Amino acid sequence: MKLSIDEVRHVAELAKLELSDDEINHYAVHLSAILDYAEQIQRVDTSSVPPTPYVLPLHTITRDDTLGECLPNEAAVGNAADAKDGYFRVRAIFDE
Repeated sequence: MKLSIDEVRHVAELAKLELSDDEINHYAVHLSAILDYAEQIQRVDTSSVPPTPYVLPLHTITRDDTLGECLPNEAAVGNAADAKDGYFRVRAIFDE
């Protein structure tokens, strides 16, 4: 797929890139080659290949969720800037 100079200029403008004429010519050649390769890859028959969302085997590296020693409520809210009835008080950020 051959990209024209005007197409490369248009893409550069959309990307807010200021390119010289030499750069535009350079990118026209290289981007055309990339699009040709992508077109070639799209022609490969992959209908017999099962979907492969992961290339490596999955395994979870997490510990069991076990109950541990808890911080007493008084200690948890003891240094809070604002607390009431054992709860942290925070400024509302959403209108109701």
